[in-house]
Amino acid sequence: MKGLRQEFADTMLEIGPHDEDLVVMVGDISHGILQPFAKACPGRYFNIGICEPAMVNLASGLSKVGLNPVVHTIAPFITERSYEQIKLDFGYQNLSMNLISVGGSFDYTQLGCSHHCYTDVSLLAHLNRAVITLPASPIEFNKLFKDIYQQDTINYFRLTEYAHGVDFKEEQIQIGKAIKVSSGEDITIAALGSQLKTALKASESLKSNGISAEIIYYHTFKPFDSECLQESIRKTRHLISLEELSVHDGLFNQCLKSIIGISDVKCSQMAVNDFIRGYGSYEELCKRAGLSHGDVVTNAITLLN
Repeated sequence: MKGLRQEFADTMLEIGPHDEDLVVMVGDISHGILQPFAKACPGRYFNIGICEPAMVNLASGLSKVGLNPVVHTIAPFITERSYEQIKLDFGYQNLSMNLISVGGSFDYTQLGCSHHCYTDVSLLAHLNRAVITLPASPIEFNKLFKDIYQQDTINYFRLTEYAHGVDFKEEQIQIGKAIKVSSGEDITIAALGSQLKTALKASESLKSNGISAEIIYYHTFKPFDSECLQESIRKTRHLISLEELSVHDGLFNQCLKSIIGISDVKCSQMAVNDFIRGYGSYEELCKRAGLSHGDVVTNAITLLN
């Protein structure tokens, strides 16, 4: 399957020649894959370098004169490092932009914890006009981006290096709509982004233990699809939220707000509890964070018992 970063570059090339307002700026990454866009759209591709706050400032100027900026670099540097600029230049000024991050929570395992990021989604969710997506397959990014990139909103697309591997149909993918991946009777697993893969693997193990899991997949964090979750929880009365975001503010909070008023529900949160130090593969860091499929199985059995 094509990687999401390559899909980002291909989508820019698909749209750029027909939309002269689209301008792409990068923070010294993804040059090679964006060269076809740069050649097809001369004067609309810029490498700003490792100056992320300045890149956001420049994007606000482009937005102010009616252009449509796409800003792309690694997650912690474009969100955490540049949050003040995003808040002041786009939040307060009511301007629109498209932020495309890579790196996810700990996708850059080989570069260590300086490149990890668990709070980006929460930070941007505080902006009233933000639309936040975590596409974890190429077709999701292509569809979601084309649907909203021209909206008068602050759009955040958090790309992962570890796609979930599920082939969704285009008509299944809608902003603000969750996807019920599998039906079950005993427990609901709400999975965000790339953690869908973990949820599916855990579901197979649970099945061998006689436990039927319903999996709800979220590619959009904001706006959040409460109705799909409510329908599932009214049936199962058990919930596990599975995400690579911080335990302090993320999918679990959205789920809890959604199911207020539904009685006798037991919940378990699976998220990143603290900074992950050191190195290892993506799978090893997931295990260190308590996000392996075995951890999901253990949590589900404990919750049901």
